[in-house]
Amino acid sequence: MTDKPIPDVIVGRLPRYLRALRQMSEAGAQTTSSQELGERLGISAAQIRKDLSQFGEFGKQGTGYSISFLVRQLQAILKVDRTWEMVLVGAGDLGHAIAGYNGFANWGFHVAMVFDNDPQKIGKKIDEYTILDMSELSPKIKESGIQVAMITTPASAAQEVVDQLVKAGIKSILNYAPINLHVPNSVKVQYIDPVIHLQRMTYYLD
Repeated sequence: MTDKPIPDVIVGRLPRYLRALRQMSEAGAQTTSSQELGERLGISAAQIRKDLSQFGEFGKQGTGYSISFLVRQLQAILKVDRTWEMVLVGAGDLGHAIAGYNGFANWGFHVAMVFDNDPQKIGKKIDEYTILDMSELSPKIKESGIQVAMITTPASAAQEVVDQLVKAGIKSILNYAPINLHVPNSVKVQYIDPVIHLQRMTYYLD
C-alpha cells in the first residue's frame, strides 16, 4: 500500500467487496477471482483488480483470491476488524428501527447510546436502551471516547445536533436527515436519503 491518498470512490467500493466475499464464504466457497466477484457486483474485473492493488497484492494470477484471507485484509483496511461503538441521536420512528436492528454487530458496529430532546421520550426505553437527554450528550461522548454517530432527527435540528457532536469529539457521522451538513474537514459525513434515490429511479420509469 502506498502513502498517497486513496480516492473516496475506491474506499466506497470496498464494503461491497467485503459483503460479497462474506456471502461467498458463508456459501462454502474458498477461492474466487476478480471476474467472479465482478459478475456478482456488476463491476469490471479490471476495476476490482485496480482497486485492490491500491492496498497491496492479495491474489495470484491463475489461482485467484483466498476468500478468507481477502476478507481479513479488507476488514483490517476498513478498520472493521474491531467493534465501533456509536451514538444515535433521534428517537423517532426511524431511530426506533435503527436501535432495534441487530445487523450492525455482524459488521463491527454497536449502538451504545440513544439521545433525544423530547421530554416525553427521555427516560423511556427503546429495546435495550434508555433514551438520554441531549444535555448529557457531550459529557457522555467525551467520557466514552466514541467517534461514530448516526442522526435521525428532523432536518431543522440536524445542524445544531452535528455541531454538538463535533465539539464532543465525533469524527464520523451517518446522516438520515434530509439536509446537507456543515462540518470541519476532519469529520466525515455519509448521507442516506431514500427520497433522493427514489427520485433518481423514477427518472427511468415510463
